[in-house]
Amino acid sequence: MAIHKILRRSLSSEKRSNEVPKGHLAVYVGQNEKKRFVIPLSYLNNPSFQELLFQAEQEFGFHHPMGGLTIPCSEDLFVDLTSRFS
Repeated sequence: MAIHKILRRSLSSEKRSNEVPKGHLAVYVGQNEKKRFVIPLSYLNNPSFQELLFQAEQEFGFHHPMGGLTIPCSEDLFVDLTSRFS
């Protein structure tokens, strides 16, 4: 699936780049160990993703421990959810 290729490419655990391509956003996902994903900005319009953002707001407010937007769900759930976005 194309989404898995996009998400895998963004998981640069060995070499994290601070650069995010135009039209994308970096988020950190996980409950214990956080992984960095680079996602299209279009995800922000999806109601399911908006629910994740609401959960992040409830848990972290505007202070995110990773320094970037942190999504409080498991990596598997995040990949499963975003793989359904068109």
